[in-house]
Amino acid sequence: MKLLRYGPLGQEKPGLLDAAGVLRDLSAHVADLGGAVLADLDRLRAVDPASLPVVPGNPRLGACVTGTGKFICIGLNYADHAAESGMQVPPEPVIFMKATSAICGPHDPILIPRGSEKTDWEVELGIVIGRAAKYVPANKAVEYIFGYMVTVVVCDIVFGILASIIVMYFSRQREFRADAGAAQLLGQAPQAGA
Repeated sequence: MKLLRYGPLGQEKPGLLDAAGVLRDLSAHVADLGGAVLADLDRLRAVDPASLPVVPGNPRLGACVTGTGKFICIGLNYADHAAESGMQVPPEPVIFMKATSAICGPHDPILIPRGSEKTDWEVELGIVIGRAAKYVPANKAVEYIFGYMVTVVVCDIVFGILASIIVMYFSRQREFRADAGAAQLLGQAPQAGA
C-alpha cells in the first residue's frame, strides 16, 4: 500500500497509489495521514483500492504525512559519507534535528537561505515512526515503523558542519524532554570563571 497526500499546499488530502499506479482519494475513510491513522492502519487495510474514487489530473504531491512532531536525523552514518566529508567515523551516532517546516512535497520549491555558500543535496532513506516510542529495545524497533520514504536533504555544507559541532556539544550535555525549557534544551550554561 502506497499512501500519499495530494492537493494545494495547506489543503492536502489523503490518497493511495494503487497497484496500477492510479492515484485514489482516501478522504472518505481518513481525514489525513498523521497521528492516530499512522498508529492503526487496520481500517485502511480493509479498504478495497478499486472502490476509491480516482483523482483526476496530475495534482501536486505534498509531504507524505502531516503533524510531524520531530524530524530526527543521523549524521555520518556510514564510512563513505564520513570519508567524503573529511571526518572520522564517530564512535556513536551523530543525532540532530531539522525544523519540521523544512518538510515539503517532492516537487515543491526549495528555499535557499541568504548567505548560503555551498548548497548541496543528498538522498536519504526516511523512516516514519507511527506511534510514540521511548527506550524501545532494538528487537522491537520495527514494530514502531509506519513506513519508508525517499528523502532529499538540501543543506548548506558550511552551515551543516557548524550546526553539527554545536549539536554534538549540546546533545551530550543532558538528556532533555521535547517540552523542556530552553535552559534544559541547551544544557547547563557554563558559569563565569568555571
